[in-house]
Amino acid sequence: MNNYPTPHIDAAQGDFAPTVLMPGDPMRSKYIARNYLDGAKLVNDVRGVQGYTGAYKGVPVSVMASGMGQPSIGIYSYELFNFFGVQNIIRVGSCGGFSKELHVKDIVLAMGACTNGNFAAQYELPGTFCPIADFGLLTAAAGCCEAKGVRYKVGNILASDVFYDDSDSGMKWAKMGVLGVDMESAALYCNAARSGRRALSICAVSDSFVYDECMSAEEREKSLTDLIEISLETAIRAKTEN
Repeated sequence: MNNYPTPHIDAAQGDFAPTVLMPGDPMRSKYIARNYLDGAKLVNDVRGVQGYTGAYKGVPVSVMASGMGQPSIGIYSYELFNFFGVQNIIRVGSCGGFSKELHVKDIVLAMGACTNGNFAAQYELPGTFCPIADFGLLTAAAGCCEAKGVRYKVGNILASDVFYDDSDSGMKWAKMGVLGVDMESAALYCNAARSGRRALSICAVSDSFVYDECMSAEEREKSLTDLIEISLETAIRAKTEN
């Protein structure tokens, strides 16, 4: 019995490419498809979470939004990995910067993902699981950053379940070398590990906890050219490694 379509993805086997770019915002998904993918076809629009498949430089690539937070990306990435044959998911996201070495629009390659959430409790492990990126995707993305001359840092990110944090705990994580905060990366990495697939979170710094810097909503949606192009070039390298 087929597991598709699912309650969240109305697509058929083969509709998604082996590599899926996953921004949080459905409008960013649409923007990437329209501006970067040749022959982009809408393959999912359940709940307005738009998914497209096309080609970038001749390589099949899909892009679909994850929504916000670990529960949301947890659903979509699980279904893509386990029901639709997707091998690689690259998060095309934004994060708040904790590091003094990061400014708005700099790139964070999340080698590991700390979390204040409880996503990994489902595995009933006798300890604490450390969600990490796929090394091949990580090194490919770092190479793309070097080739483009883009400012970037590799390290830990915090995947927080809280956006408005009453405890103001960000700088406590910063003391441990955590570069910034998003709301998705740890769940994505857990699903990749459990599914035997590959994942990487690439985030542009959208605002800073150190400096008075912040992007507008429109800038987050449309102006992150380096972030998008690095993610697409990493997708091409992922194709050659599969």
